[in-house]
Amino acid sequence: MLSLEKQLEIILNGLEEVLPLEDLRAKLKRAIDKDQPLTVKYGVDPTSPDLHLGHAVPLRKLRELQDLGHKIILLIGDFTAQIGDPSLKSVTRPQLSADEVRENAITYTSQAFKILDETETVVDYNGRWFNEMNFSDVVKLTSKFTVARLLERDDFAKRYRENSPIGLHEFLYPVMQGYDSVMLKSDIEIGGTDQTFNMLAGRDLQKLYHQEAQVVLTLPILEGTDGVQKMSKSLGNQIGLTDPPNDMFGKVMSVPDSIMIKYFRLASTFSVEEIDRIEKGLKDETVHPAEAKRRLASNVVQIYHGREAGEAAEAEFDAIFKLGDLPSEIDEIIIDKGLFSDGKIWIVKLITHLGFAKTNGEARRLIEQGGVSLGDKVISSTDAEITVEGGEIIRVGKRRFARLVRDK
Repeated sequence: MLSLEKQLEIILNGLEEVLPLEDLRAKLKRAIDKDQPLTVKYGVDPTSPDLHLGHAVPLRKLRELQDLGHKIILLIGDFTAQIGDPSLKSVTRPQLSADEVRENAITYTSQAFKILDETETVVDYNGRWFNEMNFSDVVKLTSKFTVARLLERDDFAKRYRENSPIGLHEFLYPVMQGYDSVMLKSDIEIGGTDQTFNMLAGRDLQKLYHQEAQVVLTLPILEGTDGVQKMSKSLGNQIGLTDPPNDMFGKVMSVPDSIMIKYFRLASTFSVEEIDRIEKGLKDETVHPAEAKRRLASNVVQIYHGREAGEAAEAEFDAIFKLGDLPSEIDEIIIDKGLFSDGKIWIVKLITHLGFAKTNGEARRLIEQGGVSLGDKVISSTDAEITVEGGEIIRVGKRRFARLVRDK
């Protein structure tokens, strides 16, 4: 194992908080002295089948700990996912079925192993113990918490003040997450800052069960491509780990300059020293933001698709946005003949049919902003009726293209 100070340097990089630091130092020293790895827990509820760069932030920290020789447990919340984590939620979260959770878990773990070493990762499921508990066990477990303690959580307190409903099952969530730590005897738990309360509940419970309390490592929340809200598929601001290279590159390039350095620190493989140099260069204007972001986008694509894919995505981006060329590959989409009236189709209906806008209102806004063109002609009217002979190329926004094929 590496020295204590070197391990601390690697572990602390990029963290928001360590609770408490002295415990982490003591645990690492013991692990090194005894040559025994620490048990690191990361719990995930597979509420969605696909992972994005926001999910990758804790996974990358886990990989660092894994490379330091520590034992990583990827805990799949197959039981807790059916409750739904209320963290940062202003309303009760919809519950998933057991079948939905199982299907999501399969995809989730396969994508997580794009980052983690599968051969060195322990995958466990909290249904293993929760499915065995009876109601008496639940009452005994919940007796270790008070309602006042649970209302210390900001989101619960806010909803309580506003008289917004809080389901009793939501109160159980931090209790259950804490109990996961007891069952796994974890030395360290990793999570986003939105999980701080739940992870500290694990420390409390471990002490009550006469275990050594885990250290809590919190990581910043990565904003999505809008630069404002937490990355989320439901908000449409995500960069998926399985996005095609060209899409991934383009999405990273669309990230606001204001959070670019945060992406460098949380989503890239650049060294701390190199990121510091880039940040300084941006501040003193010796580094152009667009060039820095190109390096970032290429690096992110290379992490998940390989070096050649990263270089090709950069070349494709240049061809489209610098030279004005079309993408090398454009999806052909068949337009159902039932959508036509007198041989023409309303441009708004066409855009929503292609999936380039979720609603007619969104399609209209894209047109009004000059973001829609057919061939080399910009569509300026939301009332436009389009004739499709076949082979026309429509462009919506900066990165979405389709070659139109009329259904015979």
